[in-house]
Amino acid sequence: MASVETKRFLCIDLKSFYASVECVDRGLDPLTTDLVVADASRTNKTICLAVSPSLKAKGVRNRCRVFEIPSHLQYIMAPPRMARYIEVSAKIYEVYLRWASKDDIHVYSIDEAFIDVGPYLRLYGMSSRELGEAIRADVVASTGIPATCGLGSNLYLAKVALDITAKHSPDFFGELDEYTYREELWSHMPITDFWRVGPGIARRLAKMGIHTMGQLAIAPTEPIFDELGVDAEILLDHAWGIEPVQMSHIKAYRPQTHCLATAQVLSRDYSFEEARVVAWEMADSLALQLVQKGKAAESVGLSVGYGLTAEERLARRNAEGAWWRDWPSDGGSHRFVTSTNSRREVVEGAMRVFDERVARDRPVHRLSVTLDGVVDEDASGVQLDLFADPEALAREHRRQIAVNAVKEKFGKNSLLRVTDLLPEATARERNMQIGGHKSGDA
Repeated sequence: MASVETKRFLCIDLKSFYASVECVDRGLDPLTTDLVVADASRTNKTICLAVSPSLKAKGVRNRCRVFEIPSHLQYIMAPPRMARYIEVSAKIYEVYLRWASKDDIHVYSIDEAFIDVGPYLRLYGMSSRELGEAIRADVVASTGIPATCGLGSNLYLAKVALDITAKHSPDFFGELDEYTYREELWSHMPITDFWRVGPGIARRLAKMGIHTMGQLAIAPTEPIFDELGVDAEILLDHAWGIEPVQMSHIKAYRPQTHCLATAQVLSRDYSFEEARVVAWEMADSLALQLVQKGKAAESVGLSVGYGLTAEERLARRNAEGAWWRDWPSDGGSHRFVTSTNSRREVVEGAMRVFDERVARDRPVHRLSVTLDGVVDEDASGVQLDLFADPEALAREHRRQIAVNAVKEKFGKNSLLRVTDLLPEATARERNMQIGGHKSGDA
């Protein structure tokens, strides 16, 4: 086995983060308490956002639905508190900053982060493993939240060491370099355990007789490129344990285009007219965000997913492809004459797409609205609309600024439109959520 000192990247995952926060706040041990985070006010089909480690050990899978938890198990059901989880995540980031510069930390998600520990080994007089353990111990001492760690000679191997090796280690710490990766994991199955290999890619590889990373590494490359396109290059690098991206590349990356989007799964199937109310609310909300952020958009897009008939559900269960390919949907986009943050133009554009593209005889189950080509509202090169009324646009802009100011000071539900009071409207409930889940704020 190669020297531990070759392993420079640490990937830290907070174990069952939401559930651990709920346990700590209740004065309970996150590792031994049976707890799920789920919204009990919804049906028993609601998804558990987190399952504590002890419940997982009893066979309860992560992200299961409430009705799937065996009835003989006794457990605590905690309602989601997204604002609290963000607060704790920020405190844990402060712990990371005690050990490393922000330039060497990449926050991958609310409960996972990468740290380049290589520059700090001489400073602390520690090995990579010792420094990783010290950071993890600091997280536990500061917040009570347990963590799992992966250590790798590159970012990919650190992630794989976390996802595969650490989960089978009694101390929840995994270590990999390119040589141990090939020795220990080239025969590992299923291949979907590896980062960026989803069920769809796994099925396409299986058609070529590839079921492991070892088989992928030595397979002829031309058929793989023909099947997967440019994604094949990344996948083949990962098959050999190679990852050229460094922390500096991540920090330097700037996306060429920007967008704003909102989406939701409706609590039941909505009629055309009911879904139109929700789409209107979503477009109105995005228009307010544009003004709040000082941005303008080039176009608005809308997509709907229809409720499934019994025949469609059966066909979906029997289909070989990914479920989203079989989900009946419609959508389209509308391009503005010039980049805009006018609420009227955004909402009218979204409603035009809705009226033209959405079937009136099918129930709607999912909705998403996206603003594309988002730029600074005062960016150079933005074309002016010669036919617009500048005074009317200025009045509307001031009105949107005032609405945002009221909502920011008194809460998002302090100022509502009449449509928000309709029984099918969802804006009031959504205003109390973060990422589609309850924020925990009153």
